[in-house]
Amino acid sequence: MFLKPAFPAVAFLLLVALVFAAFENRKPKTALAAADSAPAYTKTGDMLPPANYREWIYLTSGIDMSYAPKTAAMQNHSQDHSMFDNVFVDPAAWRSFLATGTWPDKTVMVLEVREARSKVSINQAGHFQGIDVMGFEVHVKDQSRFDQSRFPGGWAFFDFDSPVANGKLIQQDAPCYSCHAAHGAVDTTFVQFYPTLLPLAQKKGTLSPAFLKENAEGAPGK
Repeated sequence: MFLKPAFPAVAFLLLVALVFAAFENRKPKTALAAADSAPAYTKTGDMLPPANYREWIYLTSGIDMSYAPKTAAMQNHSQDHSMFDNVFVDPAAWRSFLATGTWPDKTVMVLEVREARSKVSINQAGHFQGIDVMGFEVHVKDQSRFDQSRFPGGWAFFDFDSPVANGKLIQQDAPCYSCHAAHGAVDTTFVQFYPTLLPLAQKKGTLSPAFLKENAEGAPGK
């Protein structure tokens, strides 16, 4: 007895594979963060410091940024004690943002503050960052942990004494929450200051109505 040709069976399997691939490509992209980048907490509610955050995705740096008008005393102080802010985000959340234009649950963002130095070695002008970390905060999206009626979007802020210490929850009546909720470009975060992500959010149509209105009112000629 001769074996029947296998070509019809192979063709059928290829057809099934193509249909499955097409179905997977048409599924809506869902913002999900990997488990290994998820935030972790102690039994008392403190946040564990994010490990190896300097290997995460770098988003931006600012120098002497302030969201309120500076007084003369503040101006004089900043001239003598300038500070750099560096922002990092966990890689899984960044990849999800690239796909969706918004942040997934379990996103962890780090704000690292370093002193601005100038008169060192051959440097004659401008500033560079000092070695010591002068401030350290985390902005975390954890919707199962933080009630969205009290924490907008399920986001919370934690303050750390150092990058290796546990962080304390900043209570929801602190001004950082209302400021981010009112002015954050995407999902209560300041994407407007992240030059590689702002154009993407514009393209994805995920900029908040409040930010769009605020940006339009501040445009030249307004």
